[in-house]
Amino acid sequence: MAAPSPTDPWLERWLPMVVAHADGTAILELGCGSGRDTRTLAAAGLPVVGIDLSAEAIEEARARVPAAEFHCRDIREPFPLAAGTVGVVVASLSLHYFNWPETMALVERIHRQLRPGGLLLCRLNSTRDFHHGARRDLEAGADNFYLVDGFPKRFFDRAAIDRLFASGWRVLSADEQVVERYQQPKALWEVILERQDP
Repeated sequence: MAAPSPTDPWLERWLPMVVAHADGTAILELGCGSGRDTRTLAAAGLPVVGIDLSAEAIEEARARVPAAEFHCRDIREPFPLAAGTVGVVVASLSLHYFNWPETMALVERIHRQLRPGGLLLCRLNSTRDFHHGARRDLEAGADNFYLVDGFPKRFFDRAAIDRLFASGWRVLSADEQVVERYQQPKALWEVILERQDP
């Protein structure tokens, strides 16, 4: 696992690839929150369409990145862009709230949203994320999906990542990291994938 990063500038190193794959089209950001990553993308000259469930977060994101387009909705609802037209989808710590069938269905929808060869950049909770709800006491083979402070939350190991992206994806990078994004260090997987057609 990589050493903690003090500012969590995760998107910067992927920007050349993101710009190339976006090819002038809008980036779809799932779970944009208050616009932290949106600002990084917009500063690189990229148009962004962000989605988040929190109206408060969307309000903050609009104030932070007025040039971006934002939608307050559940990411399981229809996306605001036409299927097959998006070059890049960003989903940082937003795919972990759902049971396995819903998670699989969401990943399949993201696949359909992307153009052939399009990129998905996602970050997923690690099963080693003990400061943020991962449990050491789960038996081998457990689903790693349970309530954390009353909210459903999933944690991923490499086997779960391989299972989630087994069909229609080429994994370009999958690194387990520790980042200094919150008050306590956070363990996560940073996964970069390219849409492949069968």
